[in-house]
Amino acid sequence: MRIAALDLGSNSFHLLVVEARLDGSFVPLATEREMLRLGDLVALTGSIGEAARKRAVEVVRTFRAVADAQRADEIVAVGTAALREAADGVELVERIRAEAGIEVQVVDGVREAELIFTAIRSSVLIDPGPALAADLGGGSLELMVGDRSGLSFAASLRLGVGRLTAELVRGDPPSRRERAALSERVSRELSGVAGELVESKPRLLVGSSGTFAAIARMASALREGAVPAGVNQLSVTRSDVDALARRVRSSTVAERSRMPGCDSRRAELLPAGIAVLEGLMDTTGLSELTVSEWALREGIVLDAIGAHDPAELLGDPRALRRSSVLALCRRSSWRQRHARKVADLAVELFDGTVELHGLGPDSRELLELGALLHDIGEHVSRAGHDRHTAYLVENGGLRGFSPAEVAKLSVLGRYHVRGTPKASFESFAALGAEDRAEVTALVAILRLADALDSAHSSLVERVGVVVQGGGGAPEGDRRRVELVIEAHGDGELELWNIRRKKELFERTFTCVVEERLVELARLAYDPDRGRSGPS
Repeated sequence: MRIAALDLGSNSFHLLVVEARLDGSFVPLATEREMLRLGDLVALTGSIGEAARKRAVEVVRTFRAVADAQRADEIVAVGTAALREAADGVELVERIRAEAGIEVQVVDGVREAELIFTAIRSSVLIDPGPALAADLGGGSLELMVGDRSGLSFAASLRLGVGRLTAELVRGDPPSRRERAALSERVSRELSGVAGELVESKPRLLVGSSGTFAAIARMASALREGAVPAGVNQLSVTRSDVDALARRVRSSTVAERSRMPGCDSRRAELLPAGIAVLEGLMDTTGLSELTVSEWALREGIVLDAIGAHDPAELLGDPRALRRSSVLALCRRSSWRQRHARKVADLAVELFDGTVELHGLGPDSRELLELGALLHDIGEHVSRAGHDRHTAYLVENGGLRGFSPAEVAKLSVLGRYHVRGTPKASFESFAALGAEDRAEVTALVAILRLADALDSAHSSLVERVGVVVQGGGGAPEGDRRRVELVIEAHGDGELELWNIRRKKELFERTFTCVVEERLVELARLAYDPDRGRSGPS
């Protein structure tokens, strides 16, 4: 089933057309966006006006044409603050129905918050929870507190960036008095919900919307010296925001537009957006913002297909990540049996070598998920599939992962066959020194796990690890790592590949790897399924 979602917001109109799947997931087919800034007009005059109404109808008609070209089975349109507050909002809705053939549902702030939170919890890992989610639109700020089980608090405040900019900002850059007026308005509006927010004890601040995304992207670029590749689950601290705020408040709109990471269409709105973000941090004591790329339009889709993310059904917030990885694997026609076997072996190797690498559960999870993904590049071509895997991971729309984690998964895919991770590979270059060391260790482990299922036959049942030496060993004396390989048969191919692929492991962990085969009952061979059970 194909669904087209129209988010008719106060700043922008958005279109998302998707292919919905039976498990409640979806694949994007087309996206469109048009910035109309209706909220500015409503804030200044109380109405949208004839010229803007005409333009809005034209945009919706174009969106309808795109949806029809994508053979959408259902079109769902939702209008928010500008449409519900404008004196001529009903007139615009009627014109859209008559001229574009689309029924618009104008929702209140609470319903808008519910839809947005549905999208956010399917896009960002809410762990630890609960999270304060904030969607900053042109006309209003939607606030939501909740976790994977649902919402516990929702409110809609008249703090949209278009509204604040239109009402309070005249100078370019804004004057000291205008900046003070922004802060005072934000503080006053937030004071009405401050008690409930503090009482809810949120442990994470998640921001959605183009303005929050632009702020995080620019703050990260200022901190790192490079614009991040993606923004979903990108995090910036209060000090990062303060550093950006100093530059934004002293710059003109034209100067902001040229700052790294800036969306020029939002340059004028940045002072108001930063004022809202700082007010939220001051009110709640939360000192970090995490961005959700998904917002109202994705919430409309999830609501329309009447399904929830599998992670919610499992009651495990981190299952969002596994669900997203498995969805990409399925889209890439993965070799499921081999991938799951390599993932199992990789985890066994990780657990058996903790004293070598000293990594924790987050690294273990990344290794397992990277193992599930490691061969998806074969969907493009068997030749060079490691490079294709890296590309698919980087562009696969994985949810619940930070940009750095996506980069690590990409590195795992790129180097699971051969080579040493190096800065000439963009995803590796984007990582800090500590993350580079971590992912190199994970690559070394994954390469051994892959070698243990060389024939994709699940010949190896399990692998044990015995580590000897280390500690007080003299300088130059390397530890000995024995792999105890329990296999259904002679395992000659697997042993040969271990010897070929152990060099990175030995170099990374300053050790010598030895192999010992324990032969189990041989597996019968089924030509349709590969090895299946003891003969």
